[in-house]
Amino acid sequence: MSIQVLDKTFVPYLSEQEIQDRINQLAIQISADYEGKNPLFIGILNGSFMFASDLFKNITTPSTISFIKLVSYKGTTSTGTVITSIGLEENLQDKDIIIIEDIVDTGKTMSTFIPSLQQLQPASIRICTLLHKPDALQFPLRLDYVGFNNQGKFVVGYGLDYDGYGRNSREIFQIAQTS
Repeated sequence: MSIQVLDKTFVPYLSEQEIQDRINQLAIQISADYEGKNPLFIGILNGSFMFASDLFKNITTPSTISFIKLVSYKGTTSTGTVITSIGLEENLQDKDIIIIEDIVDTGKTMSTFIPSLQQLQPASIRICTLLHKPDALQFPLRLDYVGFNNQGKFVVGYGLDYDGYGRNSREIFQIAQTS
């Protein structure tokens, strides 16, 4: 079943069950990697809110979560500019940080954000992303936890949007091919 978001048509890409199964796998891996530690998860708003919530519910090691708003998309393309509109209030010194992203596309957002985090002297920084577009990556990044690789399709649903719309789905849809 396709959906319409503004002027674009989207078709099914990942089902709710596929997403939840992969999130459970990621949570098991992260919980094992951070056993005996107390990591701080940082969700990147707005897109990661559903993923961050479901992932965090499945983490079994003591941990905390916070959010920051970084904006780099307009419509279906990256603007190349990252704007911080809500910042962190926590002291990050000597903390293990896990950044939760909805999607890593060009890598511009993370390549801008991570140096500012490093100035706050955390013990470690790792990235957990639900989706990764390896063919679009333009900035060198190490992604520690990846849910799914997306081969360049623009997607909406499960927190991902098109100009603010389409986030409110339990599934992820990809843009339909136009003839």
